[in-house]
Amino acid sequence: MCPCVKIRKRGGRQVIDKIFINRIPDPLPIGSYKSNDVIFLLKNLNGLLLETDLYTREKNVQSGGHYSEMLPIEYEPTKEYLDLFHQTLQESASKVAQGVGIVAESILKRNGPKMVLVSLARAGTPIGVLIKRYLLEVHGLDLPHYSISIIRGRGIDENAILYILQNHLDSKIQFIDGWTGKGAITSVLSQACTEFKVKYGYELDDDLAVLADPGYCVKTFGTREDYLIPSACLNSTVSGLVSRTVFRTDLIGENEFHGARFYQELLKEEVSNLFVDTISAEFKTLGLRHSSGDDANDDQVDDEVEVTWQGLKALKRIQETFGITDINFIKPGIGETTRVLLRRLPERILVDRINNPNLKHILLLANDKGVPVEEYPDLTYSCCGLVKQL
Repeated sequence: MCPCVKIRKRGGRQVIDKIFINRIPDPLPIGSYKSNDVIFLLKNLNGLLLETDLYTREKNVQSGGHYSEMLPIEYEPTKEYLDLFHQTLQESASKVAQGVGIVAESILKRNGPKMVLVSLARAGTPIGVLIKRYLLEVHGLDLPHYSISIIRGRGIDENAILYILQNHLDSKIQFIDGWTGKGAITSVLSQACTEFKVKYGYELDDDLAVLADPGYCVKTFGTREDYLIPSACLNSTVSGLVSRTVFRTDLIGENEFHGARFYQELLKEEVSNLFVDTISAEFKTLGLRHSSGDDANDDQVDDEVEVTWQGLKALKRIQETFGITDINFIKPGIGETTRVLLRRLPERILVDRINNPNLKHILLLANDKGVPVEEYPDLTYSCCGLVKQL
């Protein structure tokens, strides 16, 4: 444990003494976003870690290795696939902006204006940027936004949390991600917050705000529809040119953040800022509607939201049908299915219906990689990706 902060209670309120024995140092710049949009609390691993081909990586993971110790080779999209991304971005910009507005209003109502936005790298990063921009444009709130690592089986980057507490003593932390699948990261975050309180005596709110919650496993969301969020289509090029996060003790020191690669060589292909700029341009209409008191989203913000985990329950039937030994081999929802096709070895893709307009990029990727696609009756999500069991 890094003894960077001393946390105690004063008058029933948690306070942090400025006693920094081994203060977490400021992060070095990484990523292609503007610093006023987000600061990545990540160590740059360029030159320290090479990508592993998909088959070798999958074999290592399924034989006991951990996915966070290796990086997959980034998928290079075809022109047809990139054209589909741009088309989807234009068609869905207003819908995504509306979802961002709902989430942003929800977290502002829950927390008040004194908060820090903490997105989970990397799928959460562009959504965190959008929420930050919305709150600035509509409410005039310029909130700090950091993006940090959380890893299934490894937990959250505690040094990143300690760094945020060092610099924002009186602010509430709000965690943000892109979407939910079966709720694995939701559970990891909850467990990590419990462990953080045991270690440091500081209670974090494990509420996770997402743009889409098709798994019904969080209370703060823009929609529960399993629809195509354009940022789910691509890897680093839409997430600030950072890789997925890595944690290895031979690469990460005691006072350092979890790591990631920075793909500077892909700057010409970067669409991260195009994505957030296109969605942000829609906030003017939403902002006018909100300020006029005619915001159709107000009722949704006020409702008591039920968390049923119905997505996870539905996966049990799929697991039994296909004889899948580990439920983590089932990746439900459009976002997670896309990830399977981009960086895992998929066995097949299940879809609710072949002509679902949200699945055009899924069908393109599956065809490109020779992965069979089949309709599955009564699917809770739009689609599910099944990882090949080696």
